[in-house]
This record gives sequence, structure tokens and C-alpha cells, in this order.
Amino acid sequence: MTITMYGITTCDTIRKARTWLEGHDVPYRFHDYRAEGIDAGKLDGWIGKVGWEKLLNKGSTTFRELPDKDKAGLDEKKAKKLMVAKPTMIKRPVLEVGDRILVGFKADVYEAEVGK
Repeated sequence: MTITMYGITTCDTIRKARTWLEGHDVPYRFHDYRAEGIDAGKLDGWIGKVGWEKLLNKGSTTFRELPDKDKAGLDEKKAKKLMVAKPTMIKRPVLEVGDRILVGFKADVYEAEVGK
């Protein structure tokens, strides 16, 4: 099973998730949004599985610093455009486990989904 983690290296939650995976000898590939960005098609797939509301991190510094006009009337199309332009607005980490998507990090969920 192929596992890919999406996020940014400076995120504390990413660090916790990576430490958990490495501590449980779970191989994974890391995709850094800052270096590699995010493809609109990939984002569409995630939105289809978990919804844009779960992916958009309204508590992120990037989102909070947006002008009010960009936050107003938020819908899937607008949220997707914002997340493609500034992927640091996507909740972290996003973990692709085969065809499943996990958003955020909780050790018990990782244990159930990817634990060995």
C-alpha cells in the first residue's frame, strides 16, 4: 500500500504525524506544498471524498490574513481556487492511504488505518 503525506515541513502537526509513522515503521512519501504545490485534479479527488469544508483550514494564518472579500461567499469553487493558490490553507496533514484520505493527525486513527 502506497502512503503519501501532504503538508509543509514547518508544521508541528506534520512533525507529530511523521514521528508517529516513522516510529511505527510505516513507509511513506512526503509531498511538501511549498516545494511541489497541489494539483487542482488531486484537490478535486479529495473534495469528492471528504468535502471542501474538511480540507479548508479556516484557522490557518494564511486564511486569516486573506482580505474579507476573499472569505465572503465561500463555496466549493472559491475554496478550491484559494487552496490551489495557497496550499498552506489545506488542513494538515492530508494522508493518502491507498484510495482513502485522512485529514489531520490523531494517533488512534493512524493506528486503526495504517498501524502494523
